[in-house]
Amino acid sequence: MKIYTAYFTSSNADYKQCPHDGRAEVAFIGRSNVGKSSLINALLQRKKLAKTSKTPGKTARINHFLVNNHLYFVDLPGYGWAQVGHAIKTKWEKMLRDYLLYRTQMLSVFLLIDSKIAPQDIDLAFMRWLGACHIPFAIVFTKADRKNKIVAQKNYRMLMAFLEKDWTTMPPIFLVSAHDKLGMEAVLAYIQNITAKQPK
Repeated sequence: MKIYTAYFTSSNADYKQCPHDGRAEVAFIGRSNVGKSSLINALLQRKKLAKTSKTPGKTARINHFLVNNHLYFVDLPGYGWAQVGHAIKTKWEKMLRDYLLYRTQMLSVFLLIDSKIAPQDIDLAFMRWLGACHIPFAIVFTKADRKNKIVAQKNYRMLMAFLEKDWTTMPPIFLVSAHDKLGMEAVLAYIQNITAKQPK
């Protein structure tokens, strides 16, 4: 998949307010500070299109980016917000749940997991929820830089052990690095493949 154009189009707090132009979309989600915005920027070959921050919870709305005037990339708020109040956490959880369950043009979710740490219970629970709700998803191991290669491979094996025990059909899994540009072509090829299967 070649990237020709990419720009921000909207930011919404409710899936019902998101674009209704019939274009398909793929969404990116994961724990706070897992590298969602950095990955989107790397995939779209833009440095600051999606806003990045070291502060957890920077992405607090559903952000749409139109790619090649054909497809939306959607940057969703991270989950596992340790630094926000209960009321905000409950509001964000509902926003995410409603989007994932009812956004019919969403083709797949990319679930991002930090490769530098062992898979967390919250990540594994979220995978189970996606599976139980029959929501298509792929797993993206982020921050798999060359300097983190050994740790990333160890945590990858741990995740595979979990998946092989609980899942009969394995979701697609990608190891990526926004810094080293590792895995970008594989993710883009996968996106091109699933969008090509949609009716014109």
